[in-house]
Amino acid sequence: MKIIIRGLSALILTLVFQTQLFAEYLYKDEIIHKPKLTQEVNSIGADLYKKTGISLKLIFLKELPKNMTMYKYEKQLLSSFKEPTVVLTFSEMNSIVDIETNEKALYKYFDKKQVLSPVSSYVQGLMMAAFYAKSWKEVKSMVTDVGGSILPLLGGKAHKNNMTNKYAAALFNGYLDIAQQIAHAKGVKLANGYNAATNQETLFYVKLFFYGFVLYAIIMYIRRQIYKRRHKNETFRKW
Repeated sequence: MKIIIRGLSALILTLVFQTQLFAEYLYKDEIIHKPKLTQEVNSIGADLYKKTGISLKLIFLKELPKNMTMYKYEKQLLSSFKEPTVVLTFSEMNSIVDIETNEKALYKYFDKKQVLSPVSSYVQGLMMAAFYAKSWKEVKSMVTDVGGSILPLLGGKAHKNNMTNKYAAALFNGYLDIAQQIAHAKGVKLANGYNAATNQETLFYVKLFFYGFVLYAIIMYIRRQIYKRRHKNETFRKW
């Protein structure tokens, strides 16, 4: 009987330990609270750590602690981890997304600037430059700094009741992007069923909305110019 009890106790401790280990990659969630997201992030994180030795953690904060910057918060958190660790952190009330590591050498495995770019593609960069750039330097920046997998999704419109879905989609897309880049740099393949096209598929809908909006704006501008030419002598109201 004692042997059985000891065996059950050992099994329970093992399961508890494995559950804690598996659940540590969605490190903190003060916003989303979606079991599916937790499962997917932890699955990818566990697989990445097993194959590369690098721990990638996702953090959702409602708001940063008082009088604390994002950089200070992340560095304080990272100091508690012994293994090579990358943290992707989002703070809703502060409107900040950032990526930091506890070892500078880890940055060679992924492109932080690309992941956090507000532009998802070269075409979108050209369109944004045409409308918003005020100098050649801004044009060059908008056209070359592309491939963002988080901010283009966060920048999309969403109904108030769907904000958490937008946050979840954007940060998961970024998490997956970083994980895939690290795995590729390490020469391994993640076994989570996702591939490099997954991020682009998600961003396709963002691009579709963006280009649709741009096309609509161009059509309305042309219509307005035609209207003004046909009614030169009339007083017209602004659209």
